[in-house]
Amino acid sequence: MRAARLVSLVLLLQTRGGMTAAELSRELEVSERTVHRDVLALSEAGIPVYADRGRGGGYRLLDGYRTRLTGLDRAEAEALFLSGVPEALREMGLGEVAATARLKAAAALSPTLRDAPATAAQRFHLDAPGWFASERPPPEPLAPLARAVWGDHPVSARYRGAERTLEPYGLVLKAGIWYLATRSAIYRVDRFSAVAVHADRRFDRDRDFDLAAFWAGRAAEFARSLLTGRVTVRLSPGGMRMLRHVADPAALGEALASASEPDGQGWTTLRLPVESPEVAYAQLLGFGPEAEVVDPPALRERLADAAARMSRLYG
Repeated sequence: MRAARLVSLVLLLQTRGGMTAAELSRELEVSERTVHRDVLALSEAGIPVYADRGRGGGYRLLDGYRTRLTGLDRAEAEALFLSGVPEALREMGLGEVAATARLKAAAALSPTLRDAPATAAQRFHLDAPGWFASERPPPEPLAPLARAVWGDHPVSARYRGAERTLEPYGLVLKAGIWYLATRSAIYRVDRFSAVAVHADRRFDRDRDFDLAAFWAGRAAEFARSLLTGRVTVRLSPGGMRMLRHVADPAALGEALASASEPDGQGWTTLRLPVESPEVAYAQLLGFGPEAEVVDPPALRERLADAAARMSRLYG
């Protein structure tokens, strides 16, 4: 850990020309006292670091000095290609590796291009989670699954109460939710209750496997697979306009395909795919008086009860 931090400190000074102890402590996420100790250790090791005294001072490398520690190891090279999604890297436990890789890449640039990383970061940013998503810690199984993915290690896992042995091919972050892809299936990472990585073994990865293409082909199928229930509803013309905003996107195709012609009142009957009775109840409440449940009876009764209680509430 300290060796990596010392390398990062030297690369920061080489890339930026000079930095105060406070700036270095923020970048390295250590105290200023630790920065002073690290600078002393570098000086004792023969690295020409010196301190500028007075206002605007800080630490610098001797003019003309360039470290040769700019070569990327495999982990750093792989992490560098994910540097556009820093939050995802941190959640997978790769934040420090990626930071070192970026510093090495910046230090290897010519002086006229040293500001290129900062210039790009000031102009483009990827925020993966959807709007109104609350801040939440990454799922506990994510870090071991990420290690297994990087190393092509099989895992033993418990998923929704069932024991499974999986060959993890890749991880996908979609709207703030992590998914694990194997060669033939997709799993939500937060639904794993236990993961054991077999680091002493490796599986034979299909070299033709394309994670992006696999995800594109399976994502819609996966979303539809969650919609195990069906609800028959009548929607007013206003309800039909609301359908795209209230129902699950994966349910729209089947719902519209089942829609009847509008009746004499302009209402349309259709079968709406839903994930569960609880989800259906919440979704149909969103339609307000623009929807009437025809089937199943239990859901119809529950919404009727909700409507009666709302009527009493508003008098």
